[in-house]
Amino acid sequence: MRKALLALAISGVALLGTATPALAHNVLINSDPANGASVAKGPAKVTLTFDQYVQNADVNQIAVTGPDGSQWAEGPVTVENNVLSAPLRPLGPAGKYTVGYRVLSADGHPVSGEIPFTLTAAGNGTPAKGDAAKAAGAPAQSAPADSSSSSGVPIWVWIAGAVVLLAIGLTVALRTGRDPGSDKADQ
Repeated sequence: MRKALLALAISGVALLGTATPALAHNVLINSDPANGASVAKGPAKVTLTFDQYVQNADVNQIAVTGPDGSQWAEGPVTVENNVLSAPLRPLGPAGKYTVGYRVLSADGHPVSGEIPFTLTAAGNGTPAKGDAAKAAGAPAQSAPADSSSSSGVPIWVWIAGAVVLLAIGLTVALRTGRDPGSDKADQ
């Protein structure tokens, strides 16, 4: 019994020793315009910076909604490592604008959020037409991938390794826990 408990304890330590931090979703760390900012002139583009690289996928979107509900983003979303950007039309009425985004996180899960900012002086721009608003959600374009960026080891590799270690530990425990004389008694 002691050998089985020892083998189980060793297996548990090995299992915990191979555990890695959980893969986390991307987190927005910076934006232009900034969250809650007041700007006198609208930016030419929206730029979002995340803590990890963003996967280049069709789900990556940026939309900018004006105070009257109209759309101001125009053109394709571009992805370059951990930075997402989209061009904007010149903004129009003064008031609260909201940048909405949806990106495919480095771990494969979608992440979305909103960033409000205020335009303090009215511009002379006009909102995007229906076709332009669709273009803002079009498939993202990406710069060439940097070969040094890596998403890490997939979780299934760690799970498979833990299962193998557990199986080895149980096999060792069962084999060492047998009474040497019991093999002869079975014959």
